[in-house]
Amino acid sequence: MAPGVGPLAARKLLMALGSPQAVASASPAAIRAVLPRLDPAKLTQAPEGWAEQLERSWAWLHPAAAEPPASPEVPAPTRAVITLADPVYPTTLLEAADPPLLLFAEGDLSLLRAPSVAVVGSRNPTAQGADNAHAFAQALSDAGVTVVSGLARGVDAAAHEGALVSCERPAAAGQPIGGRTVAVLGTGLQHIYPRSNTKLAQRIARHGLLVSEFLLDTPPLPSNFPKRNRIVAALSRGTLVVEAAVQSGSLITARLASELGREVLAIPGSIHSPQARGCHALIKQGAKLVETAQDVLEELRLGGARPGSRVAIGAAEPSEPSESDEAADAADVDPILRAMGHDPVSQEALSARTGMGPGELGARLLELELMGQVARLPGQLFQRLGRA
Repeated sequence: MAPGVGPLAARKLLMALGSPQAVASASPAAIRAVLPRLDPAKLTQAPEGWAEQLERSWAWLHPAAAEPPASPEVPAPTRAVITLADPVYPTTLLEAADPPLLLFAEGDLSLLRAPSVAVVGSRNPTAQGADNAHAFAQALSDAGVTVVSGLARGVDAAAHEGALVSCERPAAAGQPIGGRTVAVLGTGLQHIYPRSNTKLAQRIARHGLLVSEFLLDTPPLPSNFPKRNRIVAALSRGTLVVEAAVQSGSLITARLASELGREVLAIPGSIHSPQARGCHALIKQGAKLVETAQDVLEELRLGGARPGSRVAIGAAEPSEPSESDEAADAADVDPILRAMGHDPVSQEALSARTGMGPGELGARLLELELMGQVARLPGQLFQRLGRA
């Protein structure tokens, strides 16, 4: 909080002098030897609002005894402020060009060092994109891999939800819990954004981990979200982009992951979908094209994340179908689904392809939508839904 002392200057001081206490007690000459342009007085005077922030942080770390846990079976999540000198501080973050000075964390701190994959994508995904994010994250979590994302709307939220399926289901005899999930926030932990994800954040705190480098009451500021992305990329063995437009913030995360030497993976989509163009651009640049969760595990060498683990969704490669199987499948496909293919299509185009009138076709599309086989997109378009 010291004015004029950014993260880079702070790390230089800590590297040269050893600790915050040593920096605060250092002579002006010692300070100037490290940062010639810095006024040493800025390190000896308490910054404006410092006392209030200290009190807020202390109260957050030590919640009142009058606040019982949500359930007697589920203890209150662990809260911690983790410094660069803390042994809990993730070593993967130290490899980043700009490791945060502090991490506010709530939940299972061991996840900071767990084998993990970042799952990111559009805030406004197609129904298929959201389903893919949920399915891939659930499969990765079932395999014992921690899913890291940014708690944003859309793909991030779907990924967290998918990973939580493994953690929140009743544990079967001999079945280990899933890989859990880590949410990296672009706000303070007392200012969840978006608000619609508040309950999701509470579940993540109970079954996974919330992390932020920002002071507890930091509101959503546009400049902070790219900073958040570098932590998402650095914590993870690789970054999976599910759906992204060409100008998506998810591509920033992918670029940061690549700069750190981490793998970048992308799920392809329709050539007609704007939400697939970012993934296609990444694939052209060398990102790994993935179709199943097993592709992700193999590419990142995470097959041994949990011996004997099951990967339930989107993981196993299908056996080679016979010609008779393909013929039977084709005969069983609904004629509207067959005419629709897998690209977004208008009702008028479907009417021309099937020969069905608007009334009959509209009723059948509504039925397929209620069955979860078709999604209605903006612009009066429809798209067939597949399973990841």
